Amino acid sequence: MAREKVVKRGPQPDAGEQKPLPAADEPAIKSLRPRRLAEYIGQTQVVGNLAVALQAAKQRGEPLDHVLLHGPPGLGKTTLSHIIATEMETTMVATSGPMLEKPKDLMGILTNLEAGQVLFIDEIHRIPHTVEEFLYSAMEDFQVDFVLDRGAFAKTIKIPLKRFTLVGATTRAGLLTAPLRDRFGILLHLDFYTAEELTEVVARSADILDIPIEPDGAFEIARRSRGTPRIANRLLRRVRDYAQVHGRGVITRDIARLALEREGIDERGLDALDRRYLATIDELYAGGPVGIEALAATLNEETDTLEDIIEPYLLKEGYVIRTASGRKTPQARADQPRLFSVG
Repeated sequence: MAREKVVKRGPQPDAGEQKPLPAADEPAIKSLRPRRLAEYIGQTQVVGNLAVALQAAKQRGEPLDHVLLHGPPGLGKTTLSHIIATEMETTMVATSGPMLEKPKDLMGILTNLEAGQVLFIDEIHRIPHTVEEFLYSAMEDFQVDFVLDRGAFAKTIKIPLKRFTLVGATTRAGLLTAPLRDRFGILLHLDFYTAEELTEVVARSADILDIPIEPDGAFEIARRSRGTPRIANRLLRRVRDYAQVHGRGVITRDIARLALEREGIDERGLDALDRRYLATIDELYAGGPVGIEALAATLNEETDTLEDIIEPYLLKEGYVIRTASGRKTPQARADQPRLFSVG
């Protein structure tokens, strides 16, 4: 790892003095995103399939086929889009579905794309239908049909586009329309990480951030990170703070456990909102089933927050069951104590 340049700014303050804040020209916060596919940890099948597609496209001298990345948030969809652009030796233009409110918003982006460039659209399932229709011909024929005027004076102009790669990311692949989904040549599903894979992620991030960490400490953070690298990296920073203030600066298993308990993360990796969600179904609604709108109103949270952030991990781990009539918790045995309580 290259040694960072040290910028001297006059006499150092005494121990009792407050140190000045970093100046704007000092090194930026280190990015934890892997830049190459070889550096990417986990998602073995996804990485393998993507590596073949990238190598084949480069051998043919063509842009990569359009890619749809779908899965729960925080698993690396945006990171993979950056990697695709890097591996194809091009740049990436990023936007999101909610930002493309009108066709002209998309037109401005498409017409300015260079040959081989990557267009990344996050939350692609939230693109309005009128805007989505412009993507059909752009993805298939690399042209846009723009209609001038209306009625008898209507005239269609075909605007050619340079060949590009569209990378779409979504947490709800089921909300994509069939015409849009079918135009993606590469569909990749990202699943939750194992504790062992997240241990590698935590160890790599700690190395980048120059954080001393023991293997048991990395595993303790990993197993409480809900199978999500984004959460693992966030918890690593919080445990680092605790180790710096209350420990010797080294993240051990005991330090990680104490820090995460203070953060409200229990042994199962569930936080306060997870436990409130499950306790609400278990106690206030007698185990369910209960509709998502009723749950959101009771918890004073948005339904999107529950469906996109809270539920995916709880469903995978079997803490909650989603049925046609609503959400419910698994039936507990009579001799089994309640795991969650509203109080």
